[in-house]
Amino acid sequence: MPDRASSAEPERPRVLLVEDDSAVRRSIQLILQARGYDVRAFSSGALALADPSAVEAACLVTDYCMAGMSGLDLLRGLRAVGWRRPAILITAHRNDYIEEGEGALFDEILEKPLLDRRLCACVDRATGRT
Repeated sequence: MPDRASSAEPERPRVLLVEDDSAVRRSIQLILQARGYDVRAFSSGALALADPSAVEAACLVTDYCMAGMSGLDLLRGLRAVGWRRPAILITAHRNDYIEEGEGALFDEILEKPLLDRRLCACVDRATGRT
């Protein structure tokens, strides 16, 4: 009888992706899936927080400026329910306020337009796949 543990595929780290721009969200999702990640993508922070599987994510990749709930509000919501994994902020408007203020809660800050290799390197570090 074959050993199920040795024949099973390695677990793919789950990434919680929250981005309100559908084209950007889909692009990031495809990049990370091609890299071997299980990506759960949402168009809003509220939808992400409503999904019970959100707290299973190995890391968060979120836009900063979204309608209804910012990426910072999303991170605070996840922290409020005990989620303590790395978080990556993506923004089109990087500034000192984000760098030194609210953005300090994030492990990485990436500026749009994103470079695929930089995004993947950040997610690899966040999930321990270095």
